[in-house]
Amino acid sequence: MAEKILIIDDDIDTLKLVGLMLERQGYQIAVASNGTIGLSKASSERPDLILLDVMMPDMDGYQVTERLRSDPSLSHIPIVMFTAKTMVDDKVKGFESGVDDYLTKPTHPAELTAHVKAVLSRSISTPTKDVPEQAQIVSFFGTRPGLGTSTLALNVGVQLQQNGLDVIIAELNPGKGSIALNLNISAPTGLTTLLSRSLKDIHLRSVESEVVSHPSGVRLLLASYQPQEGELDQAVAQMEAVVKNLASMCTVLVLDLGSGLRPYSKPLLLASDRVIVVVEPVYPSNVIARAVLDDLFSSGLQRGRTSLAMITRERTSLNIPWKQVEADLGIEMAGIISPAPELTQQASQSGTPLVILHRDTLTGDQIRKMSEMISAKLALS
Repeated sequence: MAEKILIIDDDIDTLKLVGLMLERQGYQIAVASNGTIGLSKASSERPDLILLDVMMPDMDGYQVTERLRSDPSLSHIPIVMFTAKTMVDDKVKGFESGVDDYLTKPTHPAELTAHVKAVLSRSISTPTKDVPEQAQIVSFFGTRPGLGTSTLALNVGVQLQQNGLDVIIAELNPGKGSIALNLNISAPTGLTTLLSRSLKDIHLRSVESEVVSHPSGVRLLLASYQPQEGELDQAVAQMEAVVKNLASMCTVLVLDLGSGLRPYSKPLLLASDRVIVVVEPVYPSNVIARAVLDDLFSSGLQRGRTSLAMITRERTSLNIPWKQVEADLGIEMAGIISPAPELTQQASQSGTPLVILHRDTLTGDQIRKMSEMISAKLALS
């Protein structure tokens, strides 16, 4: 079968001319007119080589290269940077961002073909690692602060690990981390360190180095609780790159997305296999939850991948019946967690997740049942 080449260039004439030259040499051609479309095409088409322009309006070729190299499923694809720039510094920048070869516009058809053949030959003769299977992603998202979203994500993740799955819990709450405090882990800087890096420096090794292990067997990427680091909310591309690398390291990736919609929330929720929306069955929490869910569903979140986790913190007489909450919000209930402030406090003080320290309690049982429901929805065993 002929090799497939993806050409990413905003110049339509270049797309046509280069595409025609390569088609005449027997290659399959896919094209993209900007970097965003190019990244999408790379993911869907899985080309054998990418021919990439530097100067493009939405993101330049260096940025596209960094995004490709940060994605474990795409990082192996060879890239030839195809540009009008001739300065040595520009070429050095291209190689530093991860390109395999460099061509200067305009180029002769024979030169283009020779470079393409050489790069493809090197990629075929150099065995590439198998693309790792991606984990199933379970995201926990609170519709408002203070519901216990992080505590629930931690305990469900630990329970899934206890059930025999290989789990990583990623606390994606820059400047608002709490899991480290609840586990008596000092200096939780893993997420901060990664989000402060350039995209090209976020790869499997760098992500692995920031993941810590817990005695329960679960692994964690932890957020800092230093408020000034909340500015890292804006590092959306880095956040997505971190998640993609984490997903190649485990069977189940549990994301704690905290509460409220942040710049990175929607992309990660849409990429999740299961979304657990944490709600409280009292007014006005129910109204806020409905508004948040309507926004997410209008953005493309699938109802069939979404479930409710209801945290009851008030007296029974104040709670809206769970059936009504389920009907009002239009998604099924994953589980109901009863209030257990004393148990939660004891777990935090001991640095042990509640589901381990107080396993044989009502709350422990509720968390186990929720974990079983999530496993069933993901068809995990």
